[in-house]
Amino acid sequence: MWRAQLKTKNGDALPFNFRVIKSETDSISLEILNAEEVITVDEVEIIGDSIRIQPPIFEGYIAGIFTENSINGKFIKESLDRAVTFSAKYGEKQRFLNTSPANFDVSGSWETVFSDSTKSRYEAKGIFEQTGSKVTGTFETPTGDYRFLEGVVAGDSLKLSAFDGAHAFLFLASYKDRILDGVFYSDNHFEEPFRAKRNDNFTLPDADSLTFLKDGYDEFNFAFPDKEGRMVSLKDEKFKNKVVLVQIMGSWCPNCLDETKFYMDYLSNEHPKDLEIVALAFEYAKTQESAFKSLERLKKRMELSYPILLAQYGTSNKVEAQKKLPMLNHVLSYPTTIHIDKKGEVRKIHTGFNGPATGEKFREFKKEFQEFTEALRNE
Repeated sequence: MWRAQLKTKNGDALPFNFRVIKSETDSISLEILNAEEVITVDEVEIIGDSIRIQPPIFEGYIAGIFTENSINGKFIKESLDRAVTFSAKYGEKQRFLNTSPANFDVSGSWETVFSDSTKSRYEAKGIFEQTGSKVTGTFETPTGDYRFLEGVVAGDSLKLSAFDGAHAFLFLASYKDRILDGVFYSDNHFEEPFRAKRNDNFTLPDADSLTFLKDGYDEFNFAFPDKEGRMVSLKDEKFKNKVVLVQIMGSWCPNCLDETKFYMDYLSNEHPKDLEIVALAFEYAKTQESAFKSLERLKKRMELSYPILLAQYGTSNKVEAQKKLPMLNHVLSYPTTIHIDKKGEVRKIHTGFNGPATGEKFREFKKEFQEFTEALRNE
């Protein structure tokens, strides 16, 4: 077991744990641990005292110098020209060090506001479980969740973190008068304040009501290239008289990966011949070639059976994405899925994806998806 940490924008340590596994053939793999999530990393390259750790699917990688007891280097995303200071120590099992006994229990639901009094303001719902001082849970938002968070309550403080190979999250908050006041850090490039109060009755806006066709448009359509350069459109023969799910996504997006896994499970279990899924990728890779390379890596690693088209490269900016899909009122979230019936009519647009880390919400989503999709297929 190792304890790793990345440096946030203000210098705080963003910790996570990983386990190193050596096979009978002396190959090395890692398991990154976030609460109940285990991410297997089987691309580990060692040359001399240099090590490169490439998490699955995503572009980012860790490069550093290692000894038997330490690794020091950077977590690098080349397309974003971003490098985060990384270090790791062997034998440390605690995620957060030097913790004190918990003075409060954070278990339950929390009505949360991020970046209040700014144009970036958004609401979220914190859902946590605490055993002793250990805490697991996540923040649900209208556009997705912050995945599997793990941490502690130490005295009057809450500390949570996650590293999934694409994003690194750290939440630090103090508890006073039944209120959590804190700061959210992402890698070393972003931070924002948040405030939360306990509210077991709090709900977020319906994810099916946030994105819609603008006035003047009565259908959804697109024409984007596949890796061979062929233009694919909803007008193509393969989509006629079928239910179609159009997934707006990116290969860099963990919530999109969660949704993609869900769709693959659905396809493998149901084998629907009257349903097609097609993904429209919005990539921040700098060139078309590197964007398609990322998409092929995703497709190969996930054994993806449905097509991914390149809608945009060079930026994942949502305003720019909306220009590629002018019939939508906005692109609010990656992912977003457009549900189209056999007549070609948009029946629902689902914004975001609250995945396995959200527990009961994810189970409810799976049931609703199954029932709605079955109804469309039976029409």
